Amino acid sequence: MARSALLNVMVQAATKAGRSLARDLGEVQNLQVSLKGPGDYVTQADRKAEDIIFTELSRARPGYGFLMEERGEVAGEDGQHRWIVDPLDGTTNFLHGLPIFAISIALERQGQIVAAVVLNPAMDELYTAERGGGAFLNDRRMRVAARTKLSDCVIGTGTPHLGRGHHGHYLVEMRNVMGETAGIRRLGSAALDLCYVACGRMDGFWEEPLAPWDMAAGMLLIREAGGFLSDKSGGQDMFGTGQIVAGNETIHRALLKTLKKPISE
Repeated sequence: MARSALLNVMVQAATKAGRSLARDLGEVQNLQVSLKGPGDYVTQADRKAEDIIFTELSRARPGYGFLMEERGEVAGEDGQHRWIVDPLDGTTNFLHGLPIFAISIALERQGQIVAAVVLNPAMDELYTAERGGGAFLNDRRMRVAARTKLSDCVIGTGTPHLGRGHHGHYLVEMRNVMGETAGIRRLGSAALDLCYVACGRMDGFWEEPLAPWDMAAGMLLIREAGGFLSDKSGGQDMFGTGQIVAGNETIHRALLKTLKKPISE
């Protein structure tokens, strides 16, 4: 596939940060056996990756603003463009040496996501999309899965952990989805969950709460792969609500309906 100059800039930034994370993953795996543990090291790895991405993108497009997990909002002179960046999505996986984590970079132009890159450096998988140009996994075009029955589907999710609320509400949703699907998967990286929906490995996905940097790139990848997404009310305020529900047109609609059901006795 032919990439635009802008997408090439994003890919180069992600690739450079990915090399850094891949090296650090090896060190984290060694630290697993130490008494001190790898927590501090992972924090450093996260910040180092963000520094690399910030430097690379700032050099290529000096006026663009940023919304980043560590730095937060960084205003730019160009008020029309903003990079939305998660330098390490799947931090807990990384902390435990699990190779399921990603770098996520999206470009927002006048409130719309127009370009996206998600890289899993441990598995050498690069997901890219530009608005109107389709979505690709390592230069191979992606399409969402074509299944139309929830009973045939594998659905991804994110489970609320220690320190997150809504455990009871989530368990109601989980019970309802479990009762209507072929299986549920929890990867630990929302960015990769959305990529897996875009390439058809999973048929749908839902999670809350998420930050914009968790889902911005994945949202465009799914749309360019022919998929549908919304918040849990069916609206498009995913950044505002922190909610996302995704799938092909039929599964997205069925998943929304299932998530709203009360517990069936």
